[in-house]
Amino acid sequence: MQLHLRSATLVAAAMMVMNVVTYGFNLVAARMLIPAEFGAVTALLSIILVANVVSLGLQATIARKLSVAPLERRAAIIGAASRVTWSVSAAVGAVVACSTVVMTPLLRLDSPVPVLLCGAMIVPLTVMGAQAGVAQGTERWHKLSAIYLGNGFGRLVGGCTGILLLPSAAGAMLGLAVGAWLPVIAGLGLLRIRGEHDDIRLLLTETAGSAFALLSYFVLSNADALIARNLFDPHDSGLYAAGLILTKATLFLPQFVSVVLFPTLSRDESHRSRMLAAGAVTLLGICVIGGTLVLPQLALALVGGPQYSEISGRLWLFALSGSFLALAHMLVFDALARRSKGATVLIWAALALVVALAYTLDVGITGLVLIVAGCSGGLCVVLLALPLLTERRSAPARTP
Repeated sequence: MQLHLRSATLVAAAMMVMNVVTYGFNLVAARMLIPAEFGAVTALLSIILVANVVSLGLQATIARKLSVAPLERRAAIIGAASRVTWSVSAAVGAVVACSTVVMTPLLRLDSPVPVLLCGAMIVPLTVMGAQAGVAQGTERWHKLSAIYLGNGFGRLVGGCTGILLLPSAAGAMLGLAVGAWLPVIAGLGLLRIRGEHDDIRLLLTETAGSAFALLSYFVLSNADALIARNLFDPHDSGLYAAGLILTKATLFLPQFVSVVLFPTLSRDESHRSRMLAAGAVTLLGICVIGGTLVLPQLALALVGGPQYSEISGRLWLFALSGSFLALAHMLVFDALARRSKGATVLIWAALALVVALAYTLDVGITGLVLIVAGCSGGLCVVLLALPLLTERRSAPARTP
């Protein structure tokens, strides 16, 4: 337990710094670029967010395999990961680069170069995912923390340098693409090819399944931003976007829990680790909700200040929504650790319900955030209960 606490503290600190400096890049970019160029950078980063599910899928798959494998099999798993990482990274980068045919007119860009640079950026980010998976699966927390710090500072330094040299979306993406190699440098030595290697096809198949599950989660956790933009007038859409800053902060805060406990979740055949992780994430969410209720003006300052005062009394609802999404995030990684196949279908069902309710009921700001909170909360209940129900059904019947 003490070891877990030390590991959690180290990884939590690294992830917090990563998120802060990544947010710092957004602040700098907003001030150094004209609104049109900054809007383009924001849209381009959404492409990176979607494509990065392959990186996260690699990380989850490699970490799970290493966590449950005997020590003597770890070298073979790392060997298989090393053999596929660069080819997978190049393939993802090529797909993103080729999407410029569609994305350049869709995002109203003047040149295909920024999307091509997105393809260049996703290559090292995918390699980083494999490196992080090895560090996580072998519980080398110092190395994993270095990778996370490299990711954050690579984005801040690289992106800001690119904007200084060329104050445009292309300059920002060029700097980000170069900076994305910093976490790869931090993770050098984790991927290595030796004589024997594990089944590469199984690794790729599991990675694809993990990436699809994570894609469903990212779509669910970002759907209300698109709905608000489409459904509300510009003023209310802006108010909702400000509230989402608190939602995202609440969502990102406890993600270190699933990172640190993922190897344990992979090995634990009972439900103790899962409930421990769920309890930790829930407790952090309660703290944020309570803090928002007690200090609404501080919460308002964090999401944009007095110009968003119309939602100050409703910010705790955004914290509630973020808390449920954070718990769902942990439970998705628990499902990946146990190789449960039902979670992805449930997430897509929750997303469909959010969209249907939002447009059928023609809701406002309060209604939309309550729908997201309710659907994600219901998803959490089902994801928590599903392993228990499955275990009960598969248990042999007791003889009287």
